Amino acid sequence: MTPMYADKNARDPETYAILGAAMTVHSELGRGFLEAVYQEALGLELQARSVPYEREKELPVYYRDQKLHTFYKADFVCYGSIIVELKALSELSAKEEAQVINYLKVSGLNRALLINFGAPRLQYKRFVFNLRSSAQSADEPDRRE
Repeated sequence: MTPMYADKNARDPETYAILGAAMTVHSELGRGFLEAVYQEALGLELQARSVPYEREKELPVYYRDQKLHTFYKADFVCYGSIIVELKALSELSAKEEAQVINYLKVSGLNRALLINFGAPRLQYKRFVFNLRSSAQSADEPDRRE
């Protein structure tokens, strides 16, 4: 029987590939480095695994349809659709989670990973944003005829 954990990851092979790369980096480097070290190492590991990514991707912020001069910068956007935010903290908090949620809001993307290399074991949280719009479309009457 296949473990439930592997089964969950099989449904999202892109997230699984990113987390596998992060686990390799954490296994190799351990904890204690600056975030920039993990970012560079993860970029090399993603490249070695042929995971497409953009590093330090700018995410514009709009207010009333007007683009602000201020923008967010995601550590990575992988596969063109998954925000990956890295941390090197002893413990994640609600502050880091709020940051990732804001990245999802401004980017229009709906998946993100918050990965922390600062703990003894790699920590990560997966975010899926805006599922409600899918549910609303199911509530609308079928207009095909």
